[in-house]
Amino acid sequence: MATVSFHLKEPGADRPTAIYALLTIDRRHRIKVYTGQSLHPNKWVKAEQRAQVRGRGNELNGHLNDALQGISERLQLAYSTQIAAGTLPTLAQLKEAAAPVAPKSEATSVAGTDLLSTFTNWIAGRALTHTPNTLRTYRTTLRHLKDFQTIAKYPVAFDTVSGTFAQRLAEYLLTHRQLRDTAVRKNLVILKCFLAWATENGYPVPPDYKKITWQRREPDILTLTRGELAALVNLELTPRPALDNARALFLLGVYTGLRFSDVAALRPEHIHADRLRLTTQKTRDTLTIPIRPEARPLLARVIEGTLRPLPNQVLNRHLKELATLAGIDTPTERTHYAGGKRHTHTAPKHEFITTHTARRTFVTLALEAGLRPELVMKITGHKDLKSFSRYVNVTEDSVLTEFARVYAPAV
Repeated sequence: MATVSFHLKEPGADRPTAIYALLTIDRRHRIKVYTGQSLHPNKWVKAEQRAQVRGRGNELNGHLNDALQGISERLQLAYSTQIAAGTLPTLAQLKEAAAPVAPKSEATSVAGTDLLSTFTNWIAGRALTHTPNTLRTYRTTLRHLKDFQTIAKYPVAFDTVSGTFAQRLAEYLLTHRQLRDTAVRKNLVILKCFLAWATENGYPVPPDYKKITWQRREPDILTLTRGELAALVNLELTPRPALDNARALFLLGVYTGLRFSDVAALRPEHIHADRLRLTTQKTRDTLTIPIRPEARPLLARVIEGTLRPLPNQVLNRHLKELATLAGIDTPTERTHYAGGKRHTHTAPKHEFITTHTARRTFVTLALEAGLRPELVMKITGHKDLKSFSRYVNVTEDSVLTEFARVYAPAV
């Protein structure tokens, strides 16, 4: 097993100093690899092994943190590749893995430039400044555009991108790819983001690209009740270590409000006496989260190295099995929209439980317990009430209980 940590060469310096990665293999072998990045020590968060991202003068540090995350992933990949071949990686191999991936240069002359090729270069140019998940969504949009041109026979070019183009693309995504409205909107937002960049860089984009839009329809919010959560916690899983591991990952999300990507990335250095302190994978915000008593045994497993991260699809499959065993089977109606049409599907609740349920359950139960919304937002990292509200599920029982408490007849 190998871990990657980041350190400053001269943490006490009064000037920018080099950042190096330390690859630790089986807690015995340590290999130092310089990242080519540097930072002033007063901008470094030692506990997170990342640069500060909040405050004046730190606006670009998120890009540095993304670069370090990419280096960590490439070093891990290099290690895994060599181990699979029966050898340990050499220093030269690790240096090569840590070296930044040179993006394809963007054309200095934009006349007659192909949109799809430019989109490809646009994605490559963001390899060091965006997270792997974000790059994957960009590549998905690019693939949809290529398929749209091939299957729908509609030319994808700078001079054809307009409101009409967006409508045809949306129809294709709905009918041929059977995407829901939320996914269609996401792809159009990415396309619009690319076109805004292209406009700023002199590419011949029609001005009405700004009219590209798709109505946002929020999906149903699914959370666990206190009773359902207790049933999940009390399951006896001694003979099922894989399910026990999956439950622990899910419960950490419920107890901390962290996204799944952040739960999977938890390291011992994030865990302090009474709080977690870490920089989130998605937004690069630094969060401080009080540790609940229920979370301590699970965090101990993080420190011991016995809690194993799982791929999202595998964990979701385990969660459905866990919820089934816990008897979380209330008939539940779920609604989604495609092409503006409302579609509903009713099934036992366990069929709909995913990793997203954990964070939403945290928000809902925290509010029901009496935590003020602004405190919950501080823990989850939400910046505004509109985005925060998408995580709140006020159940019918909660409404009835609170109503009865407020309007109970005086004795």
